[in-house]
Amino acid sequence: MKRQAAVIRLLVGLGLAGAAGPGEAAELFGGVYSHDVDTALTKGGFERGVDFLIGWRGERIGALRAIGAPAPHAFISVNSAGGTNFAAAGVSWTIGRTLYLRPGVGIAIHDRPGRAVAGDRRIDFGSRILFEPELAIGYRLSDRVALEASWIHLSHAQLFSRQNPGMDNFGVRLNYRFR
Repeated sequence: MKRQAAVIRLLVGLGLAGAAGPGEAAELFGGVYSHDVDTALTKGGFERGVDFLIGWRGERIGALRAIGAPAPHAFISVNSAGGTNFAAAGVSWTIGRTLYLRPGVGIAIHDRPGRAVAGDRRIDFGSRILFEPELAIGYRLSDRVALEASWIHLSHAQLFSRQNPGMDNFGVRLNYRFR
């Protein structure tokens, strides 16, 4: 438990360092997610609880205009019931203005064991490093505030081992833009 708390503190610190101040942070977001929803993409439904997510999204990366100038993002997600906690970083695109889509992709790390434990009811991903595709639909309430419904998927597509149950989280997040 101490190790898990230390990892979470480290990840929070890294996330806050990336969002050092309003002059540097393009957007902060926070959300509440249903954890480990069983879908066609996963063998989920093992873990319970609610995920609380906090994150940062930067300005669009102009050097990547060839792929639509995505914006970098980083976030942490903490589970209320002692389930999988994770941190992710990647890029996302915003398609639209008032009503918009936000597809994204990233890499995540988590705090669960790498291999299954017989009889244990938890997710064992088979790899500490996972892909983190996501999709959100959002509505801009004002120039600075937006509300999104989002899906976050964690998996390694059996690239790192044959064990890969995956995990889907569905939730809502509130975004606040500083400029």
